[in-house]
Amino acid sequence: MNFTANDIAEFLNGEVDGDGTVSVNNVSRIEEGEAGTLSFLANPKYVHYIYETKSSIVLVNKDFVADKEISATLIRVEDAYQALAQLLEMYEQSKPQHVGIEQPSFVSKTATVGEQVYIGAFAYVGSNVKLGKNVKLYPHVYVGDNVTIGDNTILNSGVKVYQNCVIGAECIFHSGVVIGGDGFGFAPSSANDYKKVPQVGNVIIEDHVEIGANTCVDRATMGSTIIRKGVKLDNLIQVAHNVEIDENTVIAAQTGIAGSSKVGKNCMIGGQVGLAGHLSIADEVKIAAQSGIGRTIKKEGVVLQGSPAFEFGPYQKSYVLFKNLPKMREQIMALEKEINELKK
Repeated sequence: MNFTANDIAEFLNGEVDGDGTVSVNNVSRIEEGEAGTLSFLANPKYVHYIYETKSSIVLVNKDFVADKEISATLIRVEDAYQALAQLLEMYEQSKPQHVGIEQPSFVSKTATVGEQVYIGAFAYVGSNVKLGKNVKLYPHVYVGDNVTIGDNTILNSGVKVYQNCVIGAECIFHSGVVIGGDGFGFAPSSANDYKKVPQVGNVIIEDHVEIGANTCVDRATMGSTIIRKGVKLDNLIQVAHNVEIDENTVIAAQTGIAGSSKVGKNCMIGGQVGLAGHLSIADEVKIAAQSGIGRTIKKEGVVLQGSPAFEFGPYQKSYVLFKNLPKMREQIMALEKEINELKK
């Protein structure tokens, strides 16, 4: 389906700068733009591409000022990245929607299934499960006994949700996600081995949570592991038992959060960050990639880096010093040699 620049601008409440009748039927990256596609410019590092892109339409921020002529039609919006997200969401919603129960699959007679639900082939829905409206379980999804899943939630192929867990509305779980696997609970015994501690809690995931592929959220030993509304988890993240992640926090890939730790609201955690157990992170804290957090962070809004992590500014100043330690050592040894020669 083709859309003109005028159509798109009207949908986005944007302003057309150029030929409003030019049309597109696909999207492309600005550096790989082709005729008939729409691109966007949000990162200043990519500004130079706008002068050479072959894209027919480019979304830009309203304050963008061109240094030279641009062949593409521009649509000026408040936030080009968010505008693109709106367009892509509209495109996703226009796709044909799966509905119904495919065979072979298993749905317990005691399960409650809402309207317009899709259950793909080889999916399993256990006893006393409650599926809300428009829930989509793609092939090979496992939903254990007594699980509740809210309206419009999507579980992509291969997602596993263990028994007694609660999933909110408007969530998206990508392939390989495991919700409610046992927490890592083992007690050392007098026989120099480890006895498994039963994990009898569950996982509660609130509304509007998205979880990336192969991420695991473990069930609580007792009580609940809790992911609050609006949280976004990347691929390959480990959330251990009894962890709590508060609203609208985002966490990048390969991060691990040890048991019983609490992460505040609106935090941003980079990739490969490690959080030790039984600590708390205040609201709006930002943690740089590959940092290690071994203590409670009480100061809201602080930016941390390093392992063990400390505040970003002092870390950057310290880095200038410790990266030069080999050179400084050579200088000290040379001075020491010179002093010893003067003593002779």
